[in-house]
Amino acid sequence: MKNNKEVKISYWAAHLTTIVSVTLVLIIIGIIALISITATSETRRLREKLEVSVVMADTISDGLTKAISERIAVQPYALGVKVITKEEALKNWKNDTGEDLEALFGVNPLSPEITFSVKSDYATEAELKKIEEYVAAIPGVEGVALPDSAMVESMNRNIEKFALILGVVALVMVIISFVLINNTVHLAIYARRFTIHTMQLVGATNGFIRRPFVNNNMLSGLIAGILAAGLIAISLAAAPNAGFTEVSKHITWEMFAIVGSSLIVAGVLLCGVAAWFATSRYLHQDYDELFK
Repeated sequence: MKNNKEVKISYWAAHLTTIVSVTLVLIIIGIIALISITATSETRRLREKLEVSVVMADTISDGLTKAISERIAVQPYALGVKVITKEEALKNWKNDTGEDLEALFGVNPLSPEITFSVKSDYATEAELKKIEEYVAAIPGVEGVALPDSAMVESMNRNIEKFALILGVVALVMVIISFVLINNTVHLAIYARRFTIHTMQLVGATNGFIRRPFVNNNMLSGLIAGILAAGLIAISLAAAPNAGFTEVSKHITWEMFAIVGSSLIVAGVLLCGVAAWFATSRYLHQDYDELFK
């Protein structure tokens, strides 16, 4: 009876260890996932801040300028198309320089303009050149000012390097997490290796023996996933009160819902797969090997 009690204590202690270990691993994976999503969102935001300016001929009316802006707005690359009329351009010039060009020349010498941002997928030097060629060919357009190509390419290279580094870190963490989870689950099943052998002796099939171990460890993974998601959620909720106000700006609850759900699913799958492999190992061992 004492031996059975000791086995049960060892078994549940191993399961508790599994839950704690998997929870910690999933928290790390969750943090990396949130950083990755935030970086992707911030990358998109930076790329979509690149602005293209279209200078119209001084003979073009504001009405025709608006019609051209509507033509640009329906293009797949355009974001936030804005028309600056001649009067607005004159007012902006006066505010920026203090000079009244209309009083100086007797007429408003400025031309209307159109400004727009481009979607992140089009924020490359090659795509911007295509956009320039298309817009410059529109009748009434005098010139197109693109963002500095060197700045665009430098930004894209830095973004790609950061994404590569983050991807490598995430991959390494997934591999390490699976190894840790596999070892932890292995220890939990190790405590019941003699039970597995006994079940084999009475004629139980491998599937029948394996099923409760896999199910129990999947339950441990579910608990670990819920705990990991819950702890991350508490941290996000407490971040603004702790002075980390920028966290709530970049990481939305919609992002967390995706990551939290994924952590729960990952916990179940990782523990289930690890339990399947660990159980299979003892199903193919002789009695003497169980003592090793």
